[in-house]
Amino acid sequence: MEEKITSQDAPEIAVSSELNTPATYTSPHSDILHVNEAEGKAHHGNTDDAGKKDTERLLITGGRFLMGTNDPEAFAADGEGPVREIQVDSFYLDACAVTNAEFEQFIRETGYRTEAEQFGWSFVFHLFVSSQTAAQVRTVVQHTPWWWVVEGADWAHPEGPDTHIRDRADHPVIHISWNDANAYCHWAGKRLPTEAEWEYAARGGLIQKKYPWGDTLRPEGQHYCNIWQGVFPTKNNAADDYAGTAPSRSFPPNAYGLYNMSGNVWEWCADNYVTDHEKSIMADIAAPSHEVRKVLKGGSYLCHRSYCNRYRVAARIPNTPDTSTGHIGFRCAANVLTI
Repeated sequence: MEEKITSQDAPEIAVSSELNTPATYTSPHSDILHVNEAEGKAHHGNTDDAGKKDTERLLITGGRFLMGTNDPEAFAADGEGPVREIQVDSFYLDACAVTNAEFEQFIRETGYRTEAEQFGWSFVFHLFVSSQTAAQVRTVVQHTPWWWVVEGADWAHPEGPDTHIRDRADHPVIHISWNDANAYCHWAGKRLPTEAEWEYAARGGLIQKKYPWGDTLRPEGQHYCNIWQGVFPTKNNAADDYAGTAPSRSFPPNAYGLYNMSGNVWEWCADNYVTDHEKSIMADIAAPSHEVRKVLKGGSYLCHRSYCNRYRVAARIPNTPDTSTGHIGFRCAANVLTI
């Protein structure tokens, strides 16, 4: 493939995750707050963890559950509903999303180059781009101009070539395509979770609740996830302490011990994306390779009720397997018999 597939090939992302067709755009840089220069409260990683390949694996005991939602807040076009009963076998799921430190070890041992590195650019949220890098930006997403095409942005340089992950070892790795995530999983002897596994685990045993902890976004006024607070997309007051990514082990875990199943970063699932769930069994067979899109779950630090209320457990979006952005990561699963 000679060039990265953009959201022109996956139009649903424009509605759900702030991406659409790139176009030339001139930004009034003097009016932009560069969050990477002052991200608020610092929660930096510990580089002593950089040599660790295995994060904590949790056994998720299988069972039947009600997947999806009929909630009026749901995005019907995304295929969030209808509610259907699903059987899930027991499996392992990592307690946290894969971190920069873990991904860095994978790179060191394999020499793997992510698709963002191969293409030479990735999507970066405009408030995180330094003045120096912003001056070089020529292309943004047409209908969502807060997404900038930044040359040199990748997992190790999240906001462009003048940034680095050295102080974010315990944050989730970002700018990761579905293909990149699969490569890591293969190296680690794991796999991506199915969408049903992901949602079953995220619910933590609760039945048809909006969030991994219940129906109230902020129980007793406390923040339980990393999402946008303020006026999207110009002002994030970071009331939850994070303007960008938070460490992978942040906020209270759900009842199964899983961290950040809502907000922080979108997480890839193994499945092809369909909205007609009666046809989902045939999805892998029916979709031509150039039309395949994969499921993302969980929402991100950019989700806000006014625009992308998709930090709910049932929410989902599609994207092409080679797409990377500054708010997409992943966590690993494994079969019980292979551990």
